Amino acid sequence: MILHVSTWPEIERFLSASKTVIIPIGSNEQHGPTGLLGTDWLCPEIIAHAAEKLAAEQGEPVLIAPTFNIGMAQHHLGFAGTISLRPSTFMAAIEDWVMSLARHGFERIYFLNGHGGNIATIEATFSEIYARYSYRGEVCPFALKLTNWWDLSGIAKMCSVMFPTGHGSHATPSEIAITYAAYPDQVRDVVPDPKIAPNGPIREAADYRARFPDGRIGSDPTLASIEKGQQLIDAAAISLLKDAARFSAEPVPPKAVS
Repeated sequence: MILHVSTWPEIERFLSASKTVIIPIGSNEQHGPTGLLGTDWLCPEIIAHAAEKLAAEQGEPVLIAPTFNIGMAQHHLGFAGTISLRPSTFMAAIEDWVMSLARHGFERIYFLNGHGGNIATIEATFSEIYARYSYRGEVCPFALKLTNWWDLSGIAKMCSVMFPTGHGSHATPSEIAITYAAYPDQVRDVVPDPKIAPNGPIREAADYRARFPDGRIGSDPTLASIEKGQQLIDAAAISLLKDAARFSAEPVPPKAVS
């Protein structure tokens, strides 16, 4: 099921069978001269929606929430089209999403992430949420999980085989391939120079633009293809369903201990 194209009675019925929801989360930021600005939120959304279709075919529906598509991207603000949240704004928004879903009875809230710059802040938000219960001596009635799509089982190995050189860490051929597979009419026929981008540290926006003039870090996006992207989507969808099932099967929280 896709939450935003469902009705509230349909979500209530879903909750009678499952208490798990998957939230694609990412960032809207530059991805070099060939990558779409939405790459980091499109990848988890594409994978999550592919998993939803697969689960429906198997008769075991999963619920996919709307995509949280703006994240931590201040270092990309030197490139037109990037939109970023401050850490405090990002944390507050994540908490509001979590508490809204928990209010309805969801007990397993799974974030599928597509942007490395989000990781620290998402994990800090989880800690803040859990701390509110710990300080009150209460048991949190829900569990939170963060997984990066590239960390799903088998995906890193696939990427290393597909892209033994020039994978890099930003505007990578793997993420661009996934967007190409989902949006073949958006394939860009651009050969960047240099072919493999430089590497270096990530700081603030002006420093980033000076170090990485076209936005890439260590990557050669010309290696991306629709075929490779579809292979990654198919494998990641299967892995996501297995990981979400394991998360759903975790035991419910114990009674509070005084």
